[in-house]
This record gives sequence, C-alpha cells and structure tokens, in this order.
Amino acid sequence: MNIKINPSTLSGKVEAPASKSVAHRMLICAALAKEKSTIRINKTSEDIEATASCLRSLGVAIEKDGELWTVTPPSDFPEKAELDCGESGSTLRFMLPVVSALGIDATLNGHGRLPSRPIAPLLDEMKRHGISCDGSFPLHVSGRLTGGKYTVAGNISSQFITGLLLALPLCDGESEIEVIPPVESKPYIDITTSVLSLFGVNTTKNDNIYTVKKSDFVSGDFTAEGDWSNAAFLLSLGVEVGGLDTGSTQGDRKILDVLSSFGAEITQRNGTIQVNLSSLHGADVDASDIPDLVPVICAVASTAEGTTRIYNASRLRLKESDRIETTVRMINSLGGEAHETDDGIIINGKKSLSGGTVDGCGDHRIVMSAAVASLKCENPVIIEGAQAVNKSYSEFFKDFNSLGGDSDVM
Repeated sequence: MNIKINPSTLSGKVEAPASKSVAHRMLICAALAKEKSTIRINKTSEDIEATASCLRSLGVAIEKDGELWTVTPPSDFPEKAELDCGESGSTLRFMLPVVSALGIDATLNGHGRLPSRPIAPLLDEMKRHGISCDGSFPLHVSGRLTGGKYTVAGNISSQFITGLLLALPLCDGESEIEVIPPVESKPYIDITTSVLSLFGVNTTKNDNIYTVKKSDFVSGDFTAEGDWSNAAFLLSLGVEVGGLDTGSTQGDRKILDVLSSFGAEITQRNGTIQVNLSSLHGADVDASDIPDLVPVICAVASTAEGTTRIYNASRLRLKESDRIETTVRMINSLGGEAHETDDGIIINGKKSLSGGTVDGCGDHRIVMSAAVASLKCENPVIIEGAQAVNKSYSEFFKDFNSLGGDSDVM
C-alpha cells in the first residue's frame, strides 16, 4: 500500500492506542492463570495479534468484544504446538521461554527480518537449563526449562530478560537472572515486573540480579494503558493526545523530555497532553533506553534549527529494518540532511523539507515518522509500503486524517 500525503495542518484530540508492550505481557500472564481474565485493549496491531495467535495455538481461548478481550486458560496445555510469531520480536522472545517452561515440544516460526534478529544468547542460556534446540529457523525446542541461576547480557535485548521473567514463575524453586551491564532498555524490564505484580507474581531486584520464585498467576480484570511509543508520533504532530499516564513505567514517556530539550512547549490539561513545536533547536539525545523513539525524534530534528546528535543507538541496526540507515534515508529523501555514525545519526536541521518519496522499508516506525515529517514538507510525500503501520498501530492513518491530515491510498 502506497500513501500520498498532501501538505496540511493538524488539530484536535486523539486517544493513544493501548501499549503494545503491556498488552503482550498481559495476554501471556492471563493465559498462565487458572481462571478467566478480561483485558481492555482499545486498539490492536499485528504484533499483539501474533501473541494472541500463539496463545490460541496452546489451547488458550481468546475472544474479543470491541475493546474487551476475554482470556480463558486451557485445563491442560498441549504436549506439542506450532506457533507463528509473525514479525514480532517480542512474541518470539517471550513465547520461547514460556513454552519451554511448560514442557511443550514446540516449533516457533516467523517472517520478515525476525529470523535474522538476535536469539542465540537466550537460547544458549536456556540450553544450560534443560532445553534442546539447534538454533536454526524455524526454532524447534524440546525438554522442560528448569529454574536456577541465569546470566544474560544486558546490551543485546531486554526482551531476553522479560521472556525469562514470564517463564520462571512456572519452574520449581527460586530462580535468579543476573543481567550483565550495561543494561539497555531497562524500562521495558520494569514494565514486565509491573505487569507480573498485577498477576500476583512478585519479583525482587538487587543490583543487577532479578529473583523470582515459583508462583501461581492470578486472574482479574485489567486495562492496557496508553502506548507512549506510538503516542510519540501523535505528540510530534502537535495535537492533543489522551489516555497517557505520565507516571508510567514505559521508558518512552521520555519523549516529553526529549521534545522539551528541543525547545518544545508542553501543555497538560483535562487529561490530555499537547506539544507546541513551532520553535525548535537541535539537541543531543542518548538513545540507549529509548531506541524506538529515534526515527520520530529525527523527523522532528529535521526542521529544528542547528544540529542534532543521536548516540548510543547501535541496536537500531537489528530492528525491523536497519533503523539507522533507513531513518537517514527517509530524512534525506524528503530533502533533509542526515548522516550515519557508528552508533547513531547526526541531523542538520532546515527550515522546511521539500517532500518526495519514502521507502517504508517494511518498518512501521519509518512509515509513521515520514508522516510526521510530511507536515514540514512544501510538497506532497509518497510513502511506499505504508501498510507496515499495521504491525503496531493499524489505525494510524485513520487517526491522522481525523485530525485534519490529507492522506490517501494511491
């Protein structure tokens, strides 16, 4: 799907979509409980649906009635299962330890760049705790994960730690996960421990060691809070955004701090947040804990006066696309000036962009960032492969147009 965006001015209010990170974790925890749970998820995505599909493959009944998802665990999990993780790294890295802790002989498949994204460090540690897997894709795991002492590098993917935290309450005894510094994207681990607590599973942290005991997951009624990662695009459009918790454990709430560092004015009233982006200057941004924000930050920086430097972002090369390369290409194809560094991006801001054609590169965050940049373009913007937004925010262009945007499928 190619989309053409004509220059326009946006205004109005929109609700942030449900947090993808929270929804993944809540669905898995609900599936591991003994009784039925309900989860309110106001907007879904392909990644959330991928996790739901994998859980259904394990015999979990998941029914949707509007925004309300009802999750009913099976009386017994199957001995064997085949799971399709789509293109969702979260789904793969969370479900892999979970099915292993359940002792399921499972095959996990994926698409797009997912088979090439890092998984070996997690698998190697699981192999030391009762699991067999040759590491080739699709992944076939057998055996039963055991508790004990785990050691995981903290600079590859926080999703490895989350997957183990979700699985180890199913294992006998007490388990420890030692995370070797530096620990990047730590806020995503905080989301995991927060959601586990809601489902009755307590974890403790001492320095870089997480401890969890064998526990029963409890059912209940839950709501997936608004997603700061996707709200970052809406906030960068300059409209009012509702449904966000400024006290959230989500690390991407730092988008407000980043935009403030650019000189943006932030207003909070009646439960909504709005950002005035009329007069911006360049800034230095450490992306170590906020890698998903880099493309949209660069879209904002492309017309901020002066130079912006993004650093500690090397892990972006292992996302749905090489996001350092594709973000630079997106900015430059619209008439901006961006350059790659080893671990980030340097942008020299311009007063406006010319517009042009952007390759979405199969990456939802590149597509939405191009839409943000289009508001500063003098001419139309064409985004090729715009369907990539379905991965995390399928209603993005619907919301964009409801705010006064002018986007149409070509």
